[in-house]
Amino acid sequence: MMILIAGPYRSGTGDDPAKMAENVRVMEAYALPIFRAGHIPLLGEWLALPLVTLAGSQRVGDEPFNEIFHPIAERLLGHCDAVLRVGGASQGADLMVDVARRHGLQVYHRLSEVPGCESLTEPYPDGSKR
Repeated sequence: MMILIAGPYRSGTGDDPAKMAENVRVMEAYALPIFRAGHIPLLGEWLALPLVTLAGSQRVGDEPFNEIFHPIAERLLGHCDAVLRVGGASQGADLMVDVARRHGLQVYHRLSEVPGCESLTEPYPDGSKR
């Protein structure tokens, strides 16, 4: 399966670049176990952030950022089989879950729910960032 990993990016960061980068690292911690289980993991950030830069974004939330950031993840969902929703509160990640459900995709909330990952533990079981 192609699985979009959706979690907080901006939420709770005050748009601090280091905190947003840490949020990406938290989501990425799920990618390798998903890959090793035979699936293709994706983060919308992997595609969105380079495009946001190319579009001339100067800060998170400006027009070029908003043009690309969530829309690319929504487009990705048209090619995915499932979403793994990780981490804490996030309007954007919750939006991806809503879009996934509208597309009839499977939505997982724990790594162990993903086929082939049943015996694995969460990289961040309490949702914290380390």
